[in-house]
Amino acid sequence: MSTTSIELIYQTISRAFASLGYNIHKDFNDINELIQQIILADNSLTKDEKIKAIEIINKNHDSCKILFNVGTKRICENCNQECLATLYCENCIRNYLKSNFSNWTSKNVNIDNFIQKCQMETLKPNGIVEWIPYNNLQNIKYFTKGGFSEIYTADWIGGWYNEWNSKNQQLERVKEPRIQNNIGKVILKKLENVENASQNWFEEAKLHLTITNKYPRIANCFGLTQSPLNGNYMLVMKKFDTNLRNYLQQNHNQLTWKERIRITIEITEALGWIHKYENSVYRDMHSGNILYSQYTDNWCISDFGFCGPVDKSLNSIYGNLPYIAPEVIAGRKYSFSSDIYSIAIIMWEISFGKPPFNNYEHNYYLAMNIINGIRPKIVSGTPLKYKELIKQCWDADPLKRPDDYTLGVKINEINVSYQNMPNELGVDNNNLKVSNLGINYTRHGSFTSKVHQFENFPEPKNATEEEQEVFHSKPYDFSISTNHIDDFNNLNDQNYVDVSKTNSISIDTNNNHKIEKIQPIKRHTITIYDKDDEIYNNPNLHPENDDFEIPDG
Repeated sequence: MSTTSIELIYQTISRAFASLGYNIHKDFNDINELIQQIILADNSLTKDEKIKAIEIINKNHDSCKILFNVGTKRICENCNQECLATLYCENCIRNYLKSNFSNWTSKNVNIDNFIQKCQMETLKPNGIVEWIPYNNLQNIKYFTKGGFSEIYTADWIGGWYNEWNSKNQQLERVKEPRIQNNIGKVILKKLENVENASQNWFEEAKLHLTITNKYPRIANCFGLTQSPLNGNYMLVMKKFDTNLRNYLQQNHNQLTWKERIRITIEITEALGWIHKYENSVYRDMHSGNILYSQYTDNWCISDFGFCGPVDKSLNSIYGNLPYIAPEVIAGRKYSFSSDIYSIAIIMWEISFGKPPFNNYEHNYYLAMNIINGIRPKIVSGTPLKYKELIKQCWDADPLKRPDDYTLGVKINEINVSYQNMPNELGVDNNNLKVSNLGINYTRHGSFTSKVHQFENFPEPKNATEEEQEVFHSKPYDFSISTNHIDDFNNLNDQNYVDVSKTNSISIDTNNNHKIEKIQPIKRHTITIYDKDDEIYNNPNLHPENDDFEIPDG
């Protein structure tokens, strides 16, 4: 089957799911039946394409049955064990992987055990964590550096596991029209200090890697490799076409509201899987971590749980400042509600087409304004219900934000109202009305995640409409004043809206990673590169570079 046919199949499946809206709280058996009905009724697909589409849907349905341990069990004709999958046997796959334990090694007992544990929780043939020999990777090229990690692109000879051959009782590597000569395009992300990681880290890493291969809309991680040149371990990940930040810059003026809402649904659904079924918090949700595959026409959140330097101090936080909830800036822990706040900022970005606060330095002043309730300005033309939902999700009080279930219900209501609207509907209803929105703009903030240290902040509060207007009407002043130092003794009792750029004092003695210490005492942002403040790379990291384009397999 041609690449064009496969792309059409995935696009049709994506449209079918979009028509059903936010799905994680629905019965997945019912969803599977509805999706099949939609596919069979779709006249854009040939008979063979419909058969292939149903096969893809049923494979995903099999993994859901195993994940949630529901459905009618059968006796596998090969291993004689009970299994839930119908297109393959989960026990046969795990037995096959176990029988191959002696055929590979990372030469590190902890990593071998870690990968073996991941493999024994395999749910589907195309979701397997493995040790990938470095000599199976070719054309390795430096791509960029994001946050605390160097990123490379590479070709994986043979590619990843994709199918279970019941007749031959073995896993088979990917065979798709887009995978030429059995070479898969992947991203490598360098990890440091893995050899010194604690056992707790390996347990947490196993949890996170298995999560990436459990749920839809969470980008897969194929496993680990190690460079023989320097001994560095690397994550091997799917390569997507672009991230949400770049996608919006390039396509903002062409997007209908129907499409914007679909993007919002897929992102919130991914977060819902993590919240509901793993009882876990994402922590670093921003548009650079949301990835798009044109081939499958879907959105995924990436690299869940691989978040920040392992040695950051207890009073510091790791994240992308405009997306961090005010209570986290003020010193509280990340929570489900702080993830919902980040979703609100992303919803705003989807409506506006640019990153939040892109004309402001990511420093103490912006942090204080967020604490005092300043939010990005909602643009004219945003649907009322969508606007109201954004405001609820970014409320300064975490208890007033909706949980993921309520968020899903409200997104569905908005989705239903737009499903029957034609894509060519006029600008007043279906397309966003924004003046002077080109895709080129000056970025003053760094749209990568980093370590922040905030001290002595007040309790977060909501700003009034007047305070919001004062902030957004204030001219930008990015000049550095070297002779003037402001006194912030009474700053905590004010609504601070000074957005001017701060002095930056850098001391670089050892080329160590950056940590930004910010205190409300003087008008300085102090960036220290000092041995005592060295931040080691966490083997658990997000692809936080804003230009990170990790395309899908």
